[in-house]
Amino acid sequence: MTTVNAIYTGNLRTEATHLLSGTKLITDAPLDNQGKGEFFSPTDLVATALGSCMITIMGIAARTHGFNIDGATWKVTKVMANDPRRIGEIIVELTFPPNQYTDQQKRVIEHITRNCPVALSLHPDLRQTVRIDYL
Repeated sequence: MTTVNAIYTGNLRTEATHLLSGTKLITDAPLDNQGKGEFFSPTDLVATALGSCMITIMGIAARTHGFNIDGATWKVTKVMANDPRRIGEIIVELTFPPNQYTDQQKRVIEHITRNCPVALSLHPDLRQTVRIDYL
């Protein structure tokens, strides 16, 4: 079953529609690669997907194991490499609100950073650097 329909609209821009929800997503080539940079670039989406996947699976684990990560935030930094042009590294910085996480809960969180579906789907040459701050 198709998940997304998309169209190239010209000027290095695409528009994708998520079929289940009807939500639209527009991408642009980045400024450093002939684009306008007015929307996420495709490589921005890859980096964002990694952080979003981690926090979503952590939310599932928190619900399953009876703890709370509400208010957790993350930011991603995408580092491009050349020859060939590709993502060389994604840095994910996770910040968890004050919650007195146990050592076991921290181990669950840290395990997920290496084992969420997106992390496991990316090429092993792409460095995934994760920093976690428990407030």
